[in-house]
Amino acid sequence: MAEKVKKEVKVEKKPDTTYIKDYPRPPINFSPVIPPLKRIKDKTQVDVRYCLIAPFAFVHIYWDPELYEVVYDLEEPLLTEEEEKKKEEIIVAMSNMIDHETVVEKEKTKLLEYIDKRLKILAIELGIELSYESYKKIFYYLCRDFVGFNEAEPLLRDYFVEDIECNGANSPVYVVHRVYRNLRTNLVFRDIDRLQSFVEKLAQRCGKYISYAKPILDASLPDGSRVNATYTKDITSKGPTFTIRKFTKTPWTPPQLIAFGTLSPEILAYLWLLVQYKMNILIAGGTSAGKTTLLNAIAFFIPPESRVVSIEDTRELNLPRDNWLPSVARNATGVGNSGEISLFDLLRSSFRQNPDYVVVGEVRGAEASVLFQGMASGHSSISTIHADSVDTLIKRLETPPIELSPTLLNVLDCVCIMTHAIVNKEETRKLKEVVEIINVTLDGIALTNTPFVWNALENEFYSKKNSKIFEKIRKRYGIKVEDLEVEFKRRVQLLYKIYQQGIFKFEEVQEIVNEYYKKPQEILKRFEIE
Repeated sequence: MAEKVKKEVKVEKKPDTTYIKDYPRPPINFSPVIPPLKRIKDKTQVDVRYCLIAPFAFVHIYWDPELYEVVYDLEEPLLTEEEEKKKEEIIVAMSNMIDHETVVEKEKTKLLEYIDKRLKILAIELGIELSYESYKKIFYYLCRDFVGFNEAEPLLRDYFVEDIECNGANSPVYVVHRVYRNLRTNLVFRDIDRLQSFVEKLAQRCGKYISYAKPILDASLPDGSRVNATYTKDITSKGPTFTIRKFTKTPWTPPQLIAFGTLSPEILAYLWLLVQYKMNILIAGGTSAGKTTLLNAIAFFIPPESRVVSIEDTRELNLPRDNWLPSVARNATGVGNSGEISLFDLLRSSFRQNPDYVVVGEVRGAEASVLFQGMASGHSSISTIHADSVDTLIKRLETPPIELSPTLLNVLDCVCIMTHAIVNKEETRKLKEVVEIINVTLDGIALTNTPFVWNALENEFYSKKNSKIFEKIRKRYGIKVEDLEVEFKRRVQLLYKIYQQGIFKFEEVQEIVNEYYKKPQEILKRFEIE
């Protein structure tokens, strides 16, 4: 009788991953402390590193001798080949089990807890072994991709980044940095499908739709950042593209603009008086010349008790005040432009809201007519417009699509011309000139006075003694010449002292300006001004 041979069957032992449930949730901070950055004249000496998402993502900005330029290198946790595989497996599984809209809407702390729990569940169910170091790194990438904006999330978290520009696949993403200006990054979208997916995500977060049939996106993210994107190679030959103009939650303050050399204390004191006495101001300049930055800075000088109504097509203004009604235009949501609320509609409505000041982000079309009619009826207005000189400005206002009557332009008091400039081999923004509008003839020829001008050769601001607007203020409000001149000098000294003492914080500067309106003598005494 033959003996039965026993065969040993090997049973593959499933790895024990239950210990993962005891891992503490990794600490992550999407808003680390903003570091102080100094402008360095010699670009070859630039070498700074600071945190973007603590403790995982950093940026290293330095002079690259091979490229012969300053570059912006993102530093994120490095994954081994094995960790990369595990991360991708978990991301695929998690994509199938979470509701993206719910994730976006959750409160930040609960959101991190949600990601942490899902990661633990999936790692255990899939039998993925992870050390705590690997767990922390994968947790970061899950938070970055599901909560944030994938590879671009660290750039969006950089306080100093104003614009993020992607020109297509296999092309480096560029940023516009507040201190170091245009910088090439080490972020490149190699996969055109991944870039396309990212553009779709931008559209979804904006509450919009982008497709082959509708391949251009122009919208705003929930935080107010402005997005322009394209979707197909038919439109942009390198594939999908995107440009994000970040919304600045804390705008530059007036003393910061002095520190940057954008303007002088004398110009700021002059503009302060114009705002206080309800003169109408237009800020002109090219794209990204600093028009909105100056508009935000001027808004610090609006008296604290005044009611302000602001109107924009995409949210960029941030006015440090309580009595402020911010309005934003809305694109059409249905067939036949139904649901559209234009700047024209908002502006026309604003004059029924009893504003002391009307602030318009930018005038481009029919709304300009309403704005100037509002100026004529006594509503003090501040706005921006694309133009590089007073002559260009008047031509823009007189020709289609605006078509204003030249006589209506006489309600405009002052034009500030912003410009890009290269100073000491560094790109900067300057208030090129301040122009007072004395009279505009029926032929559209403007009689002007220029109390302040920037001399590019010497990089100095020059001023005249005579101001036609000061004369207008004196006549309208019955103020003596010497009193207005004394007040002007005091404010010049005050703004310079604030700058000298390094008082740059948003709330501190606004508090000083508000206190000056209420208790001027106390503020003058505090800063030792006679």
